[in-house]
Parts: sequence; C-alpha cells; structure tokens
Amino acid sequence: MARVVKGFRTLRNHWKKSTFAVCVLSYGGHWLYGKHCDNVLRREACLVAREFGRQQIAPQERLRKATVILNPAACSGKANSLFEKNAVPILHLAGVEITIVKTDYEGQAKKLTELMEQTDVLIVAGGDGTLQEVVTGLLRRPDQVDITSATLSILKGETVPLDVLQIKGEKEQPVFALMGLRWGAFRDVAATISKYWYLGPLKTKAAHWFSTLREWPLVRDVSVSYLDPCLRPPDLPSQKPPRPNLLYRIIRRLKNRWNPPVEEPPKVEEPEQWKEEQLSTLELFIQTHNKNPVERRINDSLMICAEPDNLTVGEYITVGNKKEEDPTVFTKDSTKLEASACRLQLPEGTAGFYNIDNEEYEAMPVEIRLLPRKLRFFISAERREQLLLQTQ
Repeated sequence: MARVVKGFRTLRNHWKKSTFAVCVLSYGGHWLYGKHCDNVLRREACLVAREFGRQQIAPQERLRKATVILNPAACSGKANSLFEKNAVPILHLAGVEITIVKTDYEGQAKKLTELMEQTDVLIVAGGDGTLQEVVTGLLRRPDQVDITSATLSILKGETVPLDVLQIKGEKEQPVFALMGLRWGAFRDVAATISKYWYLGPLKTKAAHWFSTLREWPLVRDVSVSYLDPCLRPPDLPSQKPPRPNLLYRIIRRLKNRWNPPVEEPPKVEEPEQWKEEQLSTLELFIQTHNKNPVERRINDSLMICAEPDNLTVGEYITVGNKKEEDPTVFTKDSTKLEASACRLQLPEGTAGFYNIDNEEYEAMPVEIRLLPRKLRFFISAERREQLLLQTQ
C-alpha cells in the first residue's frame, strides 16, 4: 500500500511530466490500435481475394489485365505507398495482371488514357483531378473502356451506369465530367478560402465576408439555352448474352440470304427545339444525377440549378458555409431546370473560371450535352443497398 501511495505522490509532485507521459501513451496506443485495425482489414480482404485467385480458368482464357493510373502526388504524396500496401497484394492474390503507370505532370493522365493499349479494367488511384483527366481521356478514344476506383469491388461487385457531361467550347477539344460544372460567386470564394488558413474554423466565413465587402452585389448574368430531357430507354443487361451455336448461325445467314430483310426508310430527324432563359444568379451549377446512380428515373437529363439573386448578406454567408461541405446543395428558392443539353452564353468581357469536377477552366461560352449511362463503375453490394435506401 505504501508503494501505491508513494507512486501517486510522485505523479502529483511531477504532474507536468506525468501529463506529458499520459498524452504520449494515449496517442501511441491510439496509433497502434489503428495500425492493428488496418492490418486486420487487409488480411480479411486478402483472404477474399485468394478465393478468386484459386478459381480455375479454361486453357484458351487469359488472365484479366488491369491498368493503374497512379498520381504519386495525391494524398499528400502518400498515394504510391498506400496503393502498394493496400491494393496491389489483393490484385495479385486474385490473379489479376496489373500494369502501374505513374503520372509526372498535370494532364498526363489524359494523354496516357487516350493512348492506352487493350485492358480489361482501368483503376484510377488519385484525386478528383486525376479521375477527371482519365474520364476525359477515355471518352476521347474511339473504343469503349470500363473504369473503376475500388479494388475488391473489381473482383466481386456489380456495375452501375454513370452519366457523363460533354463540355465543349468554341475551339477547345471537349472536356468530360462525372459531376458537373460550377460557376459563380460561391465557386470564386471557395478558391480563396485557403488564403485564410490562419483563421482556423473561421476561414470560410472570413472569405465570404471579405468577398462581400469587395464585390457586393455578386450577381452574375447568363443566357441559358436548353433542350427538353429525353425519355429514358430500358436498362441494357450488364452482361452480353451467350453467342448462339454454329448451326443456328448458319441457318440464320441462309435465311437472310434467301429472304433478305426489308430495309426501313431512314428516319427524318426533327430540328432541335431550343428554349432560352435569362438568369441572374449568385451560383450556377449544371450537374448529373450520379449522386445516386441506382435511382430509377423517367428521363435522361442533366440538372441546371441557379441560386436566386436576392439573398441577404447573412443568407449568402450561411449558404456559402453549406456549399463548402457540399457544392450541390441549393436553397429552396433556387431555379431548377431539367434538360438533355444546354448552352451557356456569357456577357462580353466576363472573366473568371468554371469548376469542372473541381478542376479550374477558363469561363467561356460552352455547350453541354448529356451522355447517358456512358460509363460503368463497379459498386459494392453494401453501397448499392445504401443508395437504394436513400430513394425510398
């Protein structure tokens, strides 16, 4: 008992050292526990992947090939080590032949994807900019490639179709986006928030206050022409039907030769009926419905959202704080239009930038068209269930 009392007395007399030791031990214990949880998760994933690797393949079949577009600068420079530690072992155990291509500069992923050879799966290891470059590079190719951003989902997950926006200026090559185009006061302020890092949690409010003092009112005028949305055709099966046997194909060819099918006259395309809206807005967002791709929709459409221009200063700052967390959030009084394509015509002398999937592009007149269900992404069964619950 005397030793216990002596120990407490020592801790009390050296309380600064004791406090420091407790903090170090707590942090060290938390760090070690996190490492243990990561190792357990990796071990379980490797066991699942090993079952796929043990499956037999026919003699004429080949191993699945996966090409990895890796941006080493992503995740604060840790993307390479994180991918090597968490994804590569799983792919190897599953019997997937992988080729890792590392990017050295901005825009390289776009060029690499355009020139990429035949591959079964494309894995993007990087941030929003890398993904946007890869999508643009894919859709500039004459062939079609499926892409993915998860490892175990490649092996056992189902696919989900995603819409793509084709954004084309007057002279530039088209840029492709999965989420959308953003333009306006909130976008401009979001680009300056990092300058006020020294204000900590108040940096977002400070950025909006200073922009209000400098530029109020922050209204932008834009002319929007758009086409009505198109009816959504039925979903195609994710897997190709099996090829008919040889005898059936021979009989079908002979039948078509003896009784050739009557060719239908070409359909006359009706001229596009463009509608026009003049908008005064604080923020314009043209986005896809990819936030919940499993939701059943009647039309294939993109969404044009415009914030009202009559917000007070207090409402403007409140909305700006919400948009910092989720740029797709809009007020109940915002203008919303559904369309299959739209054109943005900016007033002469307009300067500034668009955000296209969080990447900056110079603001100019553009035409935006929806490419419905252009890509297929792998999705885990758990994530699909979560999205289905959100639609109920």
